[in-house]
Amino acid sequence: MRKKEGIVWFLYFATALCGGLLGLMLSLQAAVLAVGCVAFCALLTAFFIGQRKKKLKELAVDMDRLLHGDYRVRFLNYEEGETAIVANELAKITDTLQTQAEKLKNEKKYLADSIADISHQIRTPLTALNLALETMSQKQAKQLTRRMEWLIEALLKLSKLDAGTVEFAREEVLLTQLVNDAAAPFGILMDLRAQTLDTSKVSSGAAFLGDLAWSTEAVGNVIKNCIEHTGEGGTIRILAQENAIYTELVIEDNGEGIDAADLPHLFERFYKGKNSGGNSVGIGLALTRAILTAQNGTIYAENTREGGARFVLRIYKGII
Repeated sequence: MRKKEGIVWFLYFATALCGGLLGLMLSLQAAVLAVGCVAFCALLTAFFIGQRKKKLKELAVDMDRLLHGDYRVRFLNYEEGETAIVANELAKITDTLQTQAEKLKNEKKYLADSIADISHQIRTPLTALNLALETMSQKQAKQLTRRMEWLIEALLKLSKLDAGTVEFAREEVLLTQLVNDAAAPFGILMDLRAQTLDTSKVSSGAAFLGDLAWSTEAVGNVIKNCIEHTGEGGTIRILAQENAIYTELVIEDNGEGIDAADLPHLFERFYKGKNSGGNSVGIGLALTRAILTAQNGTIYAENTREGGARFVLRIYKGII
């Protein structure tokens, strides 16, 4: 910078000298006028250089504040020129850094809350197991240990999805196979409750590109929820179709339905609705939503006209 300024001042000096000499060849007044014009231009240059240095100094101070974590710096005092361009780019960087800082802050808070929730959820069955270990039957002990095992596995899956470390397959998933695989683990439970699973309206050709194993987990959680909230002799119906925009899977039951107050919170993790059973921990549906979201999908719940619950799962063919 100083080298360039030196060249500028040398050129002004050389111009003034040449102008003065040439002016003397005409008259003294011409020489004075030539030197005066050059001097005036030099003063203007000095003024603008001084202003530029001042802005650069202010910019350096603002950058130092930004580097020390002061995201209140807005870089709005630079109106034109190269400094304004640099300030504009720095303003963009500031906004990005501020957004990332807020995101990290929220993620830390979310992680702390999640750890607290996990500790609470695991502590409950552990406490029950410790208090009743001597008096409970082997069957009861197995039920509690299975519940803890499922809870830990579900929380680990949610953590992997949150961290973005899950690699989902991109292969054709037939809905007939998906429904069969998802419902298979609940066959005995449904028999004991005299419940019926109606899959007659699952289109044989309906499919989507996704991960069969993870999708089976997502659909299985919804089926499990419907089974738990449908009385003995009830029916769970599954409908599936595909169109040019998405592949849709509808799971509904003729049970007690979903309380209106629970609908907005149904897919929040650790949320337990008014009609939740004593063993519910509020993980299954949250895990389902996370799996579908990761595969460009959505899920929402509503009540049927008859009063039962309906879950609509969609996997979109394009970005939504």
